[in-house]
Amino acid sequence: MALRKFKPTTAGTRWRIGNAYAEITTNIPEKSLLENQHSTGGRNSQGRRAMRYIGGGNKTKYRIIDFKRNKQNIPATVATIEYDPNRTAFIALLHYADGEKRYILAPQGLEVGSTVISGDNVAPEVGNALPLKNMPLGTVVHNIEMQPGKGGAIARSAGTYAQLANKEERYAILKMPSGELRKVLSACIATVGTISNSDHQLQSMGKAGRNRWKGIRPRTRGVVMNPVDHPMGGGEGRASGGHPRSRTGKYAKGEKTRSRTKASNKLIIQRKNGKKLS
Repeated sequence: MALRKFKPTTAGTRWRIGNAYAEITTNIPEKSLLENQHSTGGRNSQGRRAMRYIGGGNKTKYRIIDFKRNKQNIPATVATIEYDPNRTAFIALLHYADGEKRYILAPQGLEVGSTVISGDNVAPEVGNALPLKNMPLGTVVHNIEMQPGKGGAIARSAGTYAQLANKEERYAILKMPSGELRKVLSACIATVGTISNSDHQLQSMGKAGRNRWKGIRPRTRGVVMNPVDHPMGGGEGRASGGHPRSRTGKYAKGEKTRSRTKASNKLIIQRKNGKKLS
């Protein structure tokens, strides 16, 4: 993808680095694959504020994405590459040979007019979906299932991918985007390639108003609050506030968050910090 650096004609564009959207081919989504999406403003079912700093923003519609890729052995042609306001990656509209239309996560390098297919014995080419057990070692994949038939759950955001490192009897060993080595059932389906929009993290908003368009309200830092409002508040002058922690006192850095008794711990071979698990 390509980034666009804006000329500083206004204060809001002085520091803005945006997406050039060179891969996008249309700005009109497929109506049959849209659903209404209601914003909560951070309120729960009782109307009380459950999450702070959420509210406003542009109205969006949800694009129904095919994460399962369960339309087997029917070729599909890529009709468009589109922007999706609900995710960091781009999406691709597929026109199947039997007339059905579906959205999928667009991998890097997929172009309009390309043909993709999913099945047990299809070629491991960009955009094709097949079980991990039928892929050669070293294949780069995304949208990986954790349970067969449940739909892709791993490596779905912009620029992410996992690599097939090894295969055992029932399991395939994947090197995750974090660097973690993990076992996944080899019957799980994954899509070949890297997710599009890899430079997403290099963008700069340029002004606070762009976050307001996304429904993100200004966040008050804990260190500027009073001690009655936040554990990091209070002090004379610009006090640092001590160890970073949440409003309820839970440490924000350095504390382990994964349960020691989680059932899937036995499937993790090596954590992202290089520590090997028995």
